[in-house]
Amino acid sequence: MVDIDPERLPEGDEKRAAVRSMFDAIAPRYDLVNRVMTFRMDVAWRKRTVRTLGLGAGSTVADLACGTGDFCRELDRQGLRPIGFDLSFGMLAAARTGAPLAQADIVRLPVPDGALDGITCGFALRNLVELQAFFVELARVVRPGGRIALLEVAEPPNPVLRWGHGVYFGKVVPRIGGLLSDPGAYRYLPKSVAYLPDPGVMLGWLEDTGFVDVRRELLSTGISQLVTATRRHPGR
Repeated sequence: MVDIDPERLPEGDEKRAAVRSMFDAIAPRYDLVNRVMTFRMDVAWRKRTVRTLGLGAGSTVADLACGTGDFCRELDRQGLRPIGFDLSFGMLAAARTGAPLAQADIVRLPVPDGALDGITCGFALRNLVELQAFFVELARVVRPGGRIALLEVAEPPNPVLRWGHGVYFGKVVPRIGGLLSDPGAYRYLPKSVAYLPDPGVMLGWLEDTGFVDVRRELLSTGISQLVTATRRHPGR
């Protein structure tokens, strides 16, 4: 059972350890819960995310916080060459992909400078201890002209939809997660949205760390968001 207190969100090393333990615990049924609680919209979101990279066939793309390999499989289907990194060994052990996988803290990747053509990351930004440091690391490992596509939860801008989404995400999702997986984890996950900075601040951080063409797109009436950017060429 996950013992994160959703009323007192952890910080620093405590958060890193808690997140790793949580994903180890929910790995066996993680994909099932995702499909049920998003009504399979997560499948379409990943397809769109990979398409927005706009990279040529055979490009090397790292999926960070790769979990059980959903993004790696989609990258492969679209003709790219995926590799996956995740802090949770439980997730890697449950992965269903032929892509190379490695356990790593994605804020400190075992990857040479400029070695990657692109990066995807799904629903992990709010689980990181140092989001700004993560963006710095993305700028280090992605080549100039390379692309990143970051998928994350969001809140609809429409007040009525935002209210309905809040009820579903805050009340219904924990019940679904509790029935199918670990109750503690799915009480924490809706609360973890509080870790996300204001969208304008987040996009500004990406620009400050070496990215251009930074864009944010809301998906499915605003319940998820897709942030894309291009690694700046020297001199730009």
